[in-house]
Amino acid sequence: MPRDTLTADQIVRAAIALLDDEGLDGLNMRSLGKRLGVAATAIYWHIATKEELVQLAGDAIWGEVELPDLDSTDWRTAATAVATSTHAMLVRHPWLGQAFGSYLLAGPEKARRDEHTLAIYEKAGFAPDDADRAAATVLIFVLGSALGPAAQVSLTRRLNRDGGNAEQRLAETMARSAEIAEQFPRLRERIGTPAAVDYAAAPDNTFEFGLRSILDGFEARLAERGGG
Repeated sequence: MPRDTLTADQIVRAAIALLDDEGLDGLNMRSLGKRLGVAATAIYWHIATKEELVQLAGDAIWGEVELPDLDSTDWRTAATAVATSTHAMLVRHPWLGQAFGSYLLAGPEKARRDEHTLAIYEKAGFAPDDADRAAATVLIFVLGSALGPAAQVSLTRRLNRDGGNAEQRLAETMARSAEIAEQFPRLRERIGTPAAVDYAAAPDNTFEFGLRSILDGFEARLAERGGG
């Protein structure tokens, strides 16, 4: 691909694909250039540094989050849709959670999502300060719920890169965990369940259960104040 036909958007999209495949550690201009079919130097005509590239890629994927029409949707349905779509996006792109701890991330797509979320909770009846708290509460829960799948992707990638058999090592770790769990009655009862067999798995429907519980609490709070 000639340098003069390469665009910043093409670079960002290729970077997202590379990050999905290789994680933050696998992103460098040489690998990205190879994926694009250009020399690494061609990328620098459009994007100056890896940090800028991660910032652009990190913001672009926030654009994947569903933002329902608030004029035709009740607040709880809209809140569920945004939270669920955000969670799915974070699971699709597990490197984003890692990037939060390594890069300063900001951009219009994330801002657009945050603006829409605040509008949802203001529509519910929360005053602006409480809408901020409600939006932050749900986002923190969503981020935490996506950590398990993201951690397993990163861990498996590292184990494979170190030359080991990731599946075997994870299986051995889970076997040791089962031996330890035998000493504790509640854990012993759960040996063999999906959450006890997969390294980073949670019980079925954990995310849905937690989100419903949070929104139930919001509704109760609004009802107490005469807002729901």
